[in-house]
Amino acid sequence: MIRTYLDSGVLFSAARETDAFSEKALEVLEDENRNFASSLFVRLEVLPKAICYRRANEAQFYQEYFEAVQYWANDVATLIEDGYQIACKHGLSLIDALHVAAALAVGADELVTTERSTKPMHHVRKIRVVSMVG
Repeated sequence: MIRTYLDSGVLFSAARETDAFSEKALEVLEDENRNFASSLFVRLEVLPKAICYRRANEAQFYQEYFEAVQYWANDVATLIEDGYQIACKHGLSLIDALHVAAALAVGADELVTTERSTKPMHHVRKIRVVSMVG
């Protein structure tokens, strides 16, 4: 099984089914050869607005995903420190660095993202970063 950490963009694409990457995102989510990993950071990025703006179907989609997640990066203090180090080394944004730190913390085999392959996240060599957008 592939331990996969999805960044928020992948979940947005899958839940909303409105962009060019929706089909790819759903394929990843439906892949039976994957176990999923996540963090509070992903949850904070996707759920609050769906709940606040009463997008019930979208919120339900996210809830079902999080219930299926098997590996959680929970040590927030360590994730923040590790994310800081990753951001300093590779020039990542705050949230991208936290996602990389979380993926590493749970021993993910890959981090699937909607970040283009030209973005700093792809400079990290400690984990395979897979872009759905090329």
